[in-house]
Amino acid sequence: MEQQALSPTTLRIIIAVVGAIVLALIYLFGQPKKPGQGRRTLFRGGGDTRIEPTLGGDAGAAAEAAGEPRQGELDVGGFSARDDAPAGARAASQPLPGRRPAGKPVERIVTLFVAARPDHPFRGPDLVVAAEKAGLEFGDLGIFHRLLDGKPELGPIFSVANMVKPGKFDMRDIDRLETPGLSFFMTLPGPLPALDAWDAMLPTAQRLAELLDGMVLDEERSALGRQRIAYIRDDLRAWDRRHEGDEIRFGR
Repeated sequence: MEQQALSPTTLRIIIAVVGAIVLALIYLFGQPKKPGQGRRTLFRGGGDTRIEPTLGGDAGAAAEAAGEPRQGELDVGGFSARDDAPAGARAASQPLPGRRPAGKPVERIVTLFVAARPDHPFRGPDLVVAAEKAGLEFGDLGIFHRLLDGKPELGPIFSVANMVKPGKFDMRDIDRLETPGLSFFMTLPGPLPALDAWDAMLPTAQRLAELLDGMVLDEERSALGRQRIAYIRDDLRAWDRRHEGDEIRFGR
């Protein structure tokens, strides 16, 4: 028997019905999940826990828990430093020493490097001892910080990271760590005027270079000489003058 072709009206009805079914399925299975759903927890060696976000989860908080880069990060000589992560993401965990308080954007970063001599990389245990002698404290982001005496909640005066990406120091494997150098950086505005922060960071870099038999380099990774130091001091003195009268208050 010869089959009759469907009329245009019938085809339109069929298409409309199929479309309605598809929309209903999207509505049913596309609803946001309740808090805590839609996440997988993976356990790695040493008790490290990583939260992987899926649709409906807080991707930013999960990335922070995993130690992964977030939006608004600053690249500092091979180290990615968060530029004032949202306060909501930080409230979930206890603040660590050296964490920059929320609510104060970074306007400038000043860097120095302490480089190892050729074929003589810095070793992890030596770094820890030198950092302790130089008054640094291990804390937020897995790096070292110099904190303001009596007011650690104001954030770091400056920080010290591994020159090799991702820049962190894994204390569980510190005995096997070797690195060609360290990245010193201070973020402005900070708990001290810029020139005072520099006058704290430079001697510390020189002290670590002495303890580790390394070399202090400027932001271009060239030898840091007196002329360059004088220029940086003048530049930071001018920065302080431009910001004179500004209240350096964090976390408000």
